[in-house]
Amino acid sequence: MNFDEYQQASARTLYPAVGDEGLGLLTRLVLGLSGESGEAADHLKKTLRDDAGVLSDERRELILKELGDVLWYVAQTASALDSSLEEVAKANIAKLASRAERGAVGGSGDNR
Repeated sequence: MNFDEYQQASARTLYPAVGDEGLGLLTRLVLGLSGESGEAADHLKKTLRDDAGVLSDERRELILKELGDVLWYVAQTASALDSSLEEVAKANIAKLASRAERGAVGGSGDNR
């Protein structure tokens, strides 16, 4: 499956919600993305806290499931912004390649 196929297939599972007018849908999607990312991070935290830093197969699978949810929210957010996952991916690779060429991979800030 490629990015376009995933974006189209996942869009069939987007359901309307109260408040989706105006920036409502975009807000719901970005907040959902943040929440799912947080759930992935929480599983890693529990690996450190409860499992002595050893990533079990079960925790690995839980993190991968959350990454699937993150991907869904990324795809729907791109759609809400009239973009495609392919466009987002290409722009990200171009940005990272530019940083690598300029020796600006490390450090912080959006405009390195």
